[in-house]
Amino acid sequence: MVIIYVEIIVEAMWLMLQHDTPDDFVCSTGVSHTVKDLVEYVFNKLDLNWKDYVTKNPKYYRAEELKFLKGDCSKAQKELGWKHKYTFETMLDEMVEYWLKELS
Repeated sequence: MVIIYVEIIVEAMWLMLQHDTPDDFVCSTGVSHTVKDLVEYVFNKLDLNWKDYVTKNPKYYRAEELKFLKGDCSKAQKELGWKHKYTFETMLDEMVEYWLKELS
């Protein structure tokens, strides 16, 4: 599962542009989460049981998908001084708070 927080990525791009030589950098939290992790966290935050609302259909599973995806941002941290500022939970908290406000 990949969640992109634009502010963090734009900061990383700016730092890359300031770097003396062009190079490839990974911008990530270095932590892997599943869709189930996201669903469980958000539904718990809303005091709901996700199993009452969500169903899984094996028809949509992708066998060729990698089991775990996790980026290594150590090079960006070391060479650019870049660091992710949000955790999986803080990003989801912000999204839930935004939509609760927006939909109320």
